[in-house]
Formats: sequence, C-alpha cells, structure tokens
Amino acid sequence: MYKINFLQLGEIYEVFAKQIYQSDMYGFIEVEEYVFNKDEQIVVDPSTEKLKNEFKGVKRSYIPINAIVRIDEVLESGEAKIKKNKSDISPFPINIQPQSKKD
Repeated sequence: MYKINFLQLGEIYEVFAKQIYQSDMYGFIEVEEYVFNKDEQIVVDPSTEKLKNEFKGVKRSYIPINAIVRIDEVLESGEAKIKKNKSDISPFPINIQPQSKKD
C-alpha cells in the first residue's frame, strides 16, 4: 500500500493506492488500484467525498513526476484527503528534454 502526495491545481492531494510504478511515458508515475476507506463514518469529510467522486471509475492515473511531493509505503490505508497548500511547496523543476550538443 502506498500513500501518494501530489500537487493538483494548487492543492495537495493525499491518496492511497496498491500499485505505483514508473510509466513508459517519460516523466510520469502510474498509479493504480486506488483505496478509499470503506469505514462508515458519522462525520463525512467533503474532501474525501470529492476525491472518491473524482477518481470513481479511474483504472489508472498518470501523474507528472514534478507534481509528486512524497510517496510513502504504508502498512494500511488512511483517509484520502485534499489539503490547501499553506506552505511554499513547489514542484521540483525538471528538464525532461535531453540537452543537444552544440558544435
């Protein structure tokens, strides 16, 4: 089980998935088999519901490497959520095109 934190439109998404790996598409991470807590809670977090709806029916996501904040391998899933970006976290700058040699 993996916990993936990534930037999406100025917010930090925290999701859980069973499978992640480097994509054949250069510069992307593939995320499969999303896990959302099945526990019935009295208080429903709107950000969790938004994530469930956003990823409903999604088989696989391709997330740009420069949007990834952190990936942790965890023993069990937690609650997926969307957090406001309150800090100065910014994507790591990446040049995905090889440098051409000038002669």
